[in-house]
This record gives sequence, structure tokens and C-alpha cells, in this order.
Amino acid sequence: MPTPRRTRLRPAPGHSFCSRPGHPFGHGPGLLFRPGLAYPIRCLLLLGALASLPVLLPSGCGRSKPATVRIGLEGPMTGDYAYEGQGFERAVRLLVDQVNASGGILGRHVELFVEDDRGDVKEASLVADRMASRGVSVVIGSYNSTATEAAAAVYDRAGILQITPSSTATRLTAKGYQRFFRMCFTDDRQGLFGAEFISKVLESRRVAILHDNSTYAQGLAEWGKKFLLERGCEIVFFDAINPADKDFTPSLTKLKAVNAETVYFTGYHAQAGLLLRQAPEVGLKVQWVMGDACNNPELVRIAGVDCAQGAIFTTEPLPIDLDYPEAKAFTADYKAHYGADATSVWWVMAADAFRVIRAAMEATKSTDSGVLAAYLHTGLKDLPGITGPILGYDEKGDRLGTIHRAYVITPKGTIVPYPKQP
Repeated sequence: MPTPRRTRLRPAPGHSFCSRPGHPFGHGPGLLFRPGLAYPIRCLLLLGALASLPVLLPSGCGRSKPATVRIGLEGPMTGDYAYEGQGFERAVRLLVDQVNASGGILGRHVELFVEDDRGDVKEASLVADRMASRGVSVVIGSYNSTATEAAAAVYDRAGILQITPSSTATRLTAKGYQRFFRMCFTDDRQGLFGAEFISKVLESRRVAILHDNSTYAQGLAEWGKKFLLERGCEIVFFDAINPADKDFTPSLTKLKAVNAETVYFTGYHAQAGLLLRQAPEVGLKVQWVMGDACNNPELVRIAGVDCAQGAIFTTEPLPIDLDYPEAKAFTADYKAHYGADATSVWWVMAADAFRVIRAAMEATKSTDSGVLAAYLHTGLKDLPGITGPILGYDEKGDRLGTIHRAYVITPKGTIVPYPKQP
């Protein structure tokens, strides 16, 4: 009986088989098989090889797109600034519901994630981390500049686009974050408007400036000081309160001693209300002018009408004074849905932030934050807005143009435009 020959399995043209010395099925440069086992062993080897290979997908398909468009909303839902944060949510959710009812964005349902940062620096950073873990591509928020600044660093590292409706501190867009934008206008422009109003409309020459050491308030105070000095005013007082305090009579007593014609307060409405309420207690009679963070009916409630009347603040126009078709439609829808007026300019700024995001997604056919940011920097032009025409954004992420107005609190506690504007 002849000795059986060993049969070598040859690979198909253009292919090769490899083996390691000592492999149970072969050795050396080729694989040796017994005649009756060549085919099944080859199948086993091919299946094992395929199972060990990574799955190769076309470029861009390594991560499936989420079924929804995920948008975050960060703001102070509790605490001193809850009035604004809760207004953010109502305004944006109204538009989200309307968009979803008409088919969503790019044919996908919009999912809104809302987080409360309480206006606090540490909490803002934690909120930003949670937003990143939820896979949002865009975040609207936050309200106050201090919280927005803390969150912005996290969003920038995570590659998330951020649009703040209300954080006006000029330095926020000086950090080089390419995905950071704002709907509001900056404090250098507001400081200029305030200085023009104080020096030309009120014709004040002795001005005291009071802030609260926050990012926003200190920045606005410094800009106001610069522009007031350029207009020949004397700064007779420049100091800060601690916003955590409830008794401001020591600061008010100091203000009384400098005999200022006007006090320019650049902090927030909660503290402004207390200052106005406590000023008569020390006999301080002076004209108060405040920044846009005091643009809030809650100020009147905190101060009381008798103490608040006559106080002036400079701000972007209030919703009731926005004479644009988009504003009229939004405010009518808001009242019909919630049974109350949209009273804060920051609520409509938040609504416009969502409208800008939607416009960018629809124009680029993308939800990628980098694509959206590039479009906002160079592609968005003359979008009709609730808060007025959105002309576009500069290279830093600041909205082009500027609109400010002075308002006064009446003896009835209502807020109306001041009779004369700069």
C-alpha cells in the first residue's frame, strides 16, 4: 500500500495564509492538512480570522447619529435669578414644541435638556459636565456672566457650541473660544450708552459707581467709569457691595457722604431692590441709574413702589417695545400658551438663541457644533429676529450692531421708556 502524500492547501490568487510554528493546524510558511480535512479546517480558519478583525465602517459612520436633535438649556432655575432662568425655559420650550409639531429640525425630534446652575460658578461647571455627558451639540445659557464664564471653559473643551442670551461681560468673547456666541450686546457698548445718558440727558457731573465684584458688574462699572471720565464727569465714589449681604446701609451711608448727583449701580436686580428700599433709611436722596441686569419687575417688588419709583436702568429694549413681526408673533404665542406676558428681554433673547440654532442647522444640514460655529461666524446674515435683525456675528462670537434704551419706573411701579434718549 503506497504511503499517502501530504496535501498542501494553496491560497486563492491574491490571498495568503499565515501560520505560526507549533500551530495545531500547520507550521512553517504554509498550512498542512490531511486530504479529508482541508475544506472544513479552512472554513474554521477563515471564520476565526474574520471574527478577530475590527469592523470597518465608511468614514463618518463610526458613531451613529442620535435619533433626536439634542439641545441643552442652562440657567438659574432656583436662587436669586430664578425669574430669568425659568423664563428662559418657558420661552425656549414654547419654540421647541412648535418646531416638533411641524416635523422637528432636519426631520428629527428636538429634545431639550434643562439644567439648573443657580447662577453659581461651581454648579455651572458641573452642569456643563452633565450636558457633555448627555451628548448635546449646542447649549443655550447661562444667565449671569460669572456662571457663563465657568461653563464656557468646559463647553469649549468638550467641543459644544454655546450661545448665552444675557451674559454681557466683554471679556467672555476675548478668550478665543470658537464655539462661544451671545445674543445680547456687550458691556463696553452698554457702558458707553450709560455714560451718554448720565452725562447728556441727566447732565450729571458728580457720579458714584457701585458694583458687586461679579464678572458682569465689575466689567460694566469699569467701562462706565472710562466713558464717564471721557465726558468730563467726576467719579466721586467707586466701590463694591457683597451680593450675599442683606444689609447695605454701610455702603449707602458712604454714598451719602460723597454728595453724588447720580449713582450708577451695575449689579443685579435682587441687590438693587434692597439698595433702593434701604436708601431712605440713611437719608440718601439721589438719582439711581442701573445696568441691564436690573431690567426686571422683581426689582419693584423687592424695593416697593415708593422706593423704586424714579429709578432708571439702561438695557436692550423690553419685549413690549419690540416692533418687529417676529416679536409680535412670539409674544402673542407666549401669552396664549402661558396666560401671561413675556416681560423680560432675556427671555426673548433666549428664544432668539434657539431660532439662530435652528437656522444654522437647517442652512448647513448639520448638527455638528464645529460646522454650526463656522456658519455663525461667516454665513449667518440678516436673520429676522424677535429682538431685532440679527445682522451676524464677528470673529469673536459677538452679535453685530447694538440696541439700548433707557427706562424709568413710574409712581405706579410700571416700567416705561424714559422720555428722552441719548
